[in-house]
Amino acid sequence: MRIFQVINVRWFNATSWYALYLSKLLQDAGHEVLVITVPDSETEQKAREMGLKLELIELNTTRPLKLISACSRVLSLVREHRPHIVNCHRGEAFFWWGILRKLRLGYKLIRTRGDQRLPRSDFFNRHLHSTIADGVVVTNKRMAEHFLKKMELAENQLWLIHGGVDTDRFSFDPEGRERIRSKYGFSTDDFVIGMLGRFDRVKGQKELIEALAKSRGSIGEKKIKLFLIGFPTATSMHEVESWLADNNMAEITVISGKCDDVTACICAMDLGVIASLWSETIARAALEIMACERPLISTSVGVMPDLLPAWALVPPQDVKALSNKLTEAINSSEFRKRLLAEHTRTMSQLSGEDFLKRTMTLYQGVSGE
Repeated sequence: MRIFQVINVRWFNATSWYALYLSKLLQDAGHEVLVITVPDSETEQKAREMGLKLELIELNTTRPLKLISACSRVLSLVREHRPHIVNCHRGEAFFWWGILRKLRLGYKLIRTRGDQRLPRSDFFNRHLHSTIADGVVVTNKRMAEHFLKKMELAENQLWLIHGGVDTDRFSFDPEGRERIRSKYGFSTDDFVIGMLGRFDRVKGQKELIEALAKSRGSIGEKKIKLFLIGFPTATSMHEVESWLADNNMAEITVISGKCDDVTACICAMDLGVIASLWSETIARAALEIMACERPLISTSVGVMPDLLPAWALVPPQDVKALSNKLTEAINSSEFRKRLLAEHTRTMSQLSGEDFLKRTMTLYQGVSGE
């Protein structure tokens, strides 16, 4: 199949990752894939690293001349490549491609919604999704419910596709575990609690630090270490260090910075935590942690209730509840075993191969190919 993946996302965030990983899976499966993204962006850089075929267009511009140029280039690409499928991963480009769809240029239009914002349920937006789009993909059940109940989208037009993870790359690596634990000074007796994610308030590093500080008096003889696998973005290193100092956590915490071997860093954990305050509509880090067979607890944001049992979740920003859940997970090996069993069941349907199969079922169904 000839497929356009339209990813007008400047940063390499979860939406960009979902779209690029899907593009790579499709390309490796023998399909002709063209990634259309904005120039000088992190998405462009990552797409080049992945060996994807690229077209750079100023899809997000509001300047009239650039807008005309971008529209002209889009039309030329459609006529040149004659795509079967155009999959838009952001709303701005979806509107454009929807207009072209009405010109009967031969492609089927898919809208993938991987962000946290619920779309407005006004008449125009409902028409755009239900009449102009040939299918809508959502990445979590909360978004699916919104489309069915508020957007009044027909069930046969809605597809819940959580994404997937490269289980060849992300699997438990005992040698990598020992290497990273040795590198950062974790002993065999240390119980390492890890968080994987950029330093940003949305990720909840502050709440995890406060919660673990509260738990330290309730965890018996275990030697606890906190492993923050990440680096400063919206939140500075100074701010994270101040949270650690305020909670007397600095001496038991290690910050990795940019990690060359993410799999090994994940495997060095004894317990993973997603403490996000909102978002996590795709939850790449959660999938990678579970694929590496590390027990995971989380806040109940985004897609996390789809991935974890209710007894492994706490409300976002609830430091006391997170502290209690940490204490339970640290003290109870049975709790962690139950979690791992749940992860195995969940991940049995979330490999890259599963991601590709579900997406191709949609593409082939709407295109008739």
